[in-house]
This record gives sequence, structure tokens and C-alpha cells, in this order.
Amino acid sequence: MFSKNKNSNSRNNEKGAVIVLIAILMVAFIGIVALAVDVYHLYVVRNELQNGADSGALAGARELYFDDGTAVDPTSNTTAANTAIQNASEGIPVEVIYNAGANTGDVQRGHWSFSTRSFTANDSLTAIDIGIYTEAELDVNLDYINAIKVKAHRKDTPAASFFARIFGYDNFVVGAEAVAYLGYAGSLLPANLDQPIAICEESIINGDGDYDCNMGRMLNSGQDPDSANTGGWTNFSQPCVTASKPEMDALICGDGNPYQVNYGQGIGAQGGVQDVTFRDFEDCWENKTEKKQFWNMTLPVIECPSNNVSNCPKVIGAVNVNVVWVQRDNVTSYDDVPREMEDWSCEEATPGFDCWKSFIDHFNLANVTGRPITDQDYTDMYQKKSIFFLPSCEKIAPSGVTGGTNYGILAQIPVLVD
Repeated sequence: MFSKNKNSNSRNNEKGAVIVLIAILMVAFIGIVALAVDVYHLYVVRNELQNGADSGALAGARELYFDDGTAVDPTSNTTAANTAIQNASEGIPVEVIYNAGANTGDVQRGHWSFSTRSFTANDSLTAIDIGIYTEAELDVNLDYINAIKVKAHRKDTPAASFFARIFGYDNFVVGAEAVAYLGYAGSLLPANLDQPIAICEESIINGDGDYDCNMGRMLNSGQDPDSANTGGWTNFSQPCVTASKPEMDALICGDGNPYQVNYGQGIGAQGGVQDVTFRDFEDCWENKTEKKQFWNMTLPVIECPSNNVSNCPKVIGAVNVNVVWVQRDNVTSYDDVPREMEDWSCEEATPGFDCWKSFIDHFNLANVTGRPITDQDYTDMYQKKSIFFLPSCEKIAPSGVTGGTNYGILAQIPVLVD
């Protein structure tokens, strides 16, 4: 009898323990459900806020500079804020606090550094000539305005909680931020490129491998197979296909690239002079400049191992150049030499060779092997079917999509830094 009562009490104790355990597990389960529901809810709210911050930063960065690229546009902050608040979180407009005309609050323009992964606000309105700096120098130059940061949040109308109310959490203040970066021209939109000429990267960089806007070059650079060309003709095709004469005829003196040109991909190109194409280009140059003015244009930059142009070279950038002279023939009499160009001139009575030397020296033009020293060097540069150009250091209107190398052209379309 005593043994039976003992077993019964034991079973009752076990049932009580199970009930307690179930109660504890139910509380834990409810807590997990509460956590899961509210975490997912906050995740959705934050994503909506992030969309607002992203869209605001991208819109503001796209308007970071005036259309001509000469100065920072102070209204870009307003553009960023107005775009951000057009977004909603749970049907409620996102909150962005900013002071129109000031570079404070939730919308700021300034400098983004990739080396430090940091944003520094800067209210400068000065546009830096990016062509005279290396990318490494620009990355640490806080006066280089290249980004906009936007914060979007729910402070006045916090995100409501659901099951978390059981634990005393009635609502949550949620926020998100984004930084949009306006870098160097990457993909080039239709009509961004002016003439069907591709420039070899090797012809516009100095001995340190940096872009050098003071280095004059010529398209045809001698009979040496290792340095025959510093550029070539292109039909802008991607995927690349060999250019036909009718295609080139339509592109010379035309409306530029008909399709977007993407960096990192091959482009249809050909080396050599291509007599008919060269003649058409020279005619266009004379009509536009009367052989007395610079002809400014934006051209794609391609990889040219040993300065020779392949049929499908990779596009790696874009550069703005001034064409200063086009030479069709190289008769020894030097009858066809420059006599007047921009701020330089040469008297008619001056021998042609002396005018040629003066012209080369004044504009610091160079062959692929370097600047001329001896008279023979100047003679070697006076060769037929050459296009002499100078990379430009002037502020250039933003162009294309961020993602390229710095050859002096700021992009028009920004990207988010992360």
C-alpha cells in the first residue's frame, strides 16, 4: 500500500513538471515568434528607408555639378532630399531633415575616400581639375567633391511593434543612410564620343603610369613596327566587328557613337592610316578650324600593347583632347606647315622648317619616343598622315556612367559606394 502511494505521487510530480516546462516553453516560443515577426517587420521598414536614402543620394549626386562641369551645384542637396521624401515606409513618407541652401542635416555633399571607406562633408562649390591629379591623389583630397550622403529615418512616426509589446517595446526608431559616388566616366552614352578615333593609353600616360595632360602625341608615330601608331580608327561596335568604309564615312564628322560604349569590353578598331578615312577626317578638320584653332573632342581610350592597334582592343576609358594639327603629306619643302594656331603664329617669311620647330616647341608636342631634341627629331615628326593632339586639362562636362579610369572626364551618372 505504501509503495502504491509513492508511485502515484511520483507520477503527479512528473505531470506537474511537464506542465511547468510547457509553460516555460510557451513563453519562450511566444518570445521567438515575437522576435521573428518584429525583426522581419523592421527589416521591411529599413529596406523601404534604404530605398529612399539610395534614390535620394543617387539623384543628388547626378546633379552634383552644373551641366558644364565648371562648379558644384549647391541645389544638389535639395534634389537629394526631395527625391528621398518621395519614397514611403509603410505608406508613410520617409523623414529627411535638411536645411535648404546649407550643407547640414540629413543631406550632405562632400568627399568619399575609397582607401579609408569614409565620407567627409564639404560645402565647397569649387570644381577641381581632375585631369592634373592621379586617382590616388584625388582619393585623399577632401576638397574634391565627389559624393552625397543621405539619411532617411522614422523618428516622428516610429515603426510600430507587434508581439514585442509583451516585453515593453511599443515601437522602434529606424533609419538608413546611403552615399552615392560620382567618379570618372565609365560606360559612355550615345553621342558622348565625338569622332571615330581610339587613343592608345600608352600615348597619354607618363613614365610613372599617370595621365599627363601636358603630353602631346600624334596618331601616326613612325615606321617602326613597335611604335607605328598611338591610336586607330573605330566604328564603336560592341561586340566588335571590322569597320566598313560606309560605316566610317557616316561617323567622320558625324554625331558620335550611336550606341553606348562599355568599358572593359573590346571595340571594333583598325590600325593603319586608311587613306580615304584620313582624307575625310582632314577635310572635316579644315572646315571646322580653318587650320587655325584647336578642335576639341572626347575619344575612347584603348589598350595598345607596343603601341599597335588590334582589331578588338579593350576600352578602358575616355579622354578629352585638342587636335592641334593634321598632316596629310610630308614634302621636304615644308610648304604645308602651321603658320597660325590659337596664341601662336609664325611670320610668312620664316622658313617652313623653323616654323615647324617653333610650333612643336610651343605646344610641347612629342613623338612616342619622347620630345624632339635634334633637327632630325623634328624632321622625323613631320611625317604624312599624322594627327597631333594634346590631352586637355580644362574642366569637361560630366559624361557617361561612373566606373572608368581618370583621364580627366567626370562621370555623369553616379553609383552607390556599397
